[in-house]
Amino acid sequence: MSGRGGENRGPCGLAGPRAEKAVSLALQGGGAHGAFTWGVLDRLIEDGRLAFEAITGASAGSMNAVIMVDGWLEGGPDGARMQLEAFWRHVSLDGGLSAPQRRIFDVFLDMWSPIASNALFDFWRGTLSPTSANPLDINPLRDLVRDLVDFDRLRGAPVKLFVSATNVWTGKARIFETAELRPEHVMASACLPTIFRAVEIDGEPYWDGGYVGNPALYPLFYGTACDDVILVQINPVERRTTPTEMREIQNRLTEVTFNGGLLGEFRVIDLVTRLIDEGKLDRSDYKRVLMHRIDGGEALGRYMASSRLHADFGFFETLRDLGRASATAWLEENYAAVGERATLDLRAAYS
Repeated sequence: MSGRGGENRGPCGLAGPRAEKAVSLALQGGGAHGAFTWGVLDRLIEDGRLAFEAITGASAGSMNAVIMVDGWLEGGPDGARMQLEAFWRHVSLDGGLSAPQRRIFDVFLDMWSPIASNALFDFWRGTLSPTSANPLDINPLRDLVRDLVDFDRLRGAPVKLFVSATNVWTGKARIFETAELRPEHVMASACLPTIFRAVEIDGEPYWDGGYVGNPALYPLFYGTACDDVILVQINPVERRTTPTEMREIQNRLTEVTFNGGLLGEFRVIDLVTRLIDEGKLDRSDYKRVLMHRIDGGEALGRYMASSRLHADFGFFETLRDLGRASATAWLEENYAAVGERATLDLRAAYS
C-alpha cells in the first residue's frame, strides 16, 4: 500500500455536473447477481454527488465497469445508466439469445445460483470439459460485449479501469488497465473454467479474476488521488447454515473461494491503517485507505439461497431495485463520511 497518501480532492475521472467528492469503486463478480451491482451503480450515478476516479472489477464486476464507462463516454451519466440497462436486458431470457447461446449462458448463471436440479447440466458440468461440451467455443458474453462496447473509445477514458484475471500457469492475478483493454481481457476476467475455455492473451491462458481477487483492491492503492474505496459486495462472507446437498455445497465453496483474496486484502488495509495511526508508518509514503461497503445483506442472501432463480429481465430488475435501495440507504447514512473516515469495520469483516 505504499504510495503518497492523498485526500478526497473532489471531482475527477467520471464526474457529473453535481459531483462534489471522488471515490474509487470495487465491483465484485457473481454472475446473475451482478444485476444488484447494476442497481447500485444506477443509483450512485443518478444521485450525482460522487465522481469515480478508478474502478476495479472481476468477472461480472468488470463487465459492469466497462459497460458503465463506455456508456458514460457516449452519453454522459444518462448514457451510462442506459448502457447498463441495455446490457442486462440483452443477457436476460427476453434478450433474444440464440438457443445454443442461451444454453451456455444458463450454465454460467447456474454456477452462481443454486438453481433447481437439472440432471443434464449436472452431468455436463461434472464429466465434460469445456472443449468437449462446447466445441464451437460459444460465448454469448463475448459477442455481447463486442457489440455494446467501443473499445477504441474505452481505451481513452479518463477513469482508471482495472480488470483482473487469473493466470492459469502461475496462479497469480493479472491486472489489465484502461489503455490496453480489449474484449479478450473482459472475457478472461469472466472465464469460469468449467464452462469456457481459457482465454489466451499474449500466449498465456487466463481464467476468472475472482479466484485471486474478487475484486482486486491493491491497484487502487497506487496512483489514485482519492483515499475512499466503495466496495459493492454481492457474495456473502458469512452464512449461518451448513450446506448438505451437493449443489448447496458447491455454491458455498464458490462463495468462500471468491471471497478469500478480498479478506486477505482487508487484513492488509487494516494493518497499514493501524500502523499509520500509531505513527509507525509515514502517511506521506503510505495511503490510508477509507473503506466503505454497499451490500444487499440478508435480502440478497435469501435470493442466493432460493430454490430457483430465473434469468428473465423481471428478476434482474428485482435485483437492480435491491441494489438501488441499498445504495440509497448507504448514501443517506454515509455520504458525509466520504473523505473523512471509513464506514466499513475491516476487522469485524475479516476476523
